[in-house]
Formats: sequence, structure tokens, C-alpha cells
Amino acid sequence: MLVHDMTTHKRRPLERDKRRQEDRIVYPHNASWECIRCAKCCGDIPGHERRILLLGAEAERISRQTGAQITHFAEPMDDADNYTFMMRKKDGHCIFLKEGICRIYEVRPLVCRFYPVWLKQESSNQVFGIDDLCSGFGRGKCLERDYYASLLRLAQEWFTSASSGSSQNIPRKTPVSQPMRDGSE
Repeated sequence: MLVHDMTTHKRRPLERDKRRQEDRIVYPHNASWECIRCAKCCGDIPGHERRILLLGAEAERISRQTGAQITHFAEPMDDADNYTFMMRKKDGHCIFLKEGICRIYEVRPLVCRFYPVWLKQESSNQVFGIDDLCSGFGRGKCLERDYYASLLRLAQEWFTSASSGSSQNIPRKTPVSQPMRDGSE
């Protein structure tokens, strides 16, 4: 994995700060992926428990969309950085997965939008990885730097809006689709 340093030109301060973060992206090279619509990412598989973590704003958005109270579809969490809820499961799958189709696709959480990619902050680097348990891993087109930069911008937007307009860092350990393996992180 390589860190890409890009030369920045004069920009407004906010744009320059965002660009600096994008300049410190570490990602797997020559990794390819294509969603094959298997829905394995929506639930547990043998020896592998998935945790779908939610920001408070995501839980509220899902609640508005579905008309369900948050406690109907999510459990409160403590000490999970910015995440405040964990999606409930039924029979080991996300409560909103019905016949292999996501019933909340338009308002699905960030963790689902990223899958199979995960992101974490290490020092000043934004480090991406890919869950190799995804059946679409190794298929499709090669994921380039621009793909990861767009995911980083998406995460920054969501964490900013989740904190009511004040910019928040991406948590040290962002389980943006980084599942637990064998019941531990």
C-alpha cells in the first residue's frame, strides 16, 4: 500500500483542509470489486458476525423513512466512537432485509454504502481496506484512488452532518463495513 501525496494549489481554507485529508489516503492497489447482489453483507455468515453500526442521524433518518421508532430496529450502544446504535437483526440478518432486498436502500447507513470497503484513521492517514469475505471481491473493475477519495468525502459529509454542522474526525476505528470476525474486533 502506498500513500499518495498530491501537490495542492491555492484554495479556500476549507477546500485546502479537505484536500489535505484526501492527499493522505492509503488504499489497497489492484483491488477489484463488483456487487453481485448476494446480500451476504447484510447478515452473519458462519464464523463471522456482522455489526451494522449507526450514527444517531442515520437512525433518525431511517425512523422518518419507515415510521418505526428507533428502538424497533436498533439497539443503543455505548463507547463506539460516534456510533450510537447497532442495527437489530432477525435470523442473523439486518431487520430491513426482506427476500434479499434492502427495504431502506435509499436511506441505508454509511456502513452499508461503503461495503466491502472499510476505513480507519491512523495518525494523519485515512487507511482503507477491503473485506475479502465479500463474494464480489476480485470481480469487476479495479478500484482506483478516485473511488477511495469519493468514499472519504462521503464519510466526511456524513460525520459533519451527524454532528450538527461541526466537523468531526472519522473515528479512530471506523467499522465502515469492517465486520467482527469470530466475535471479536
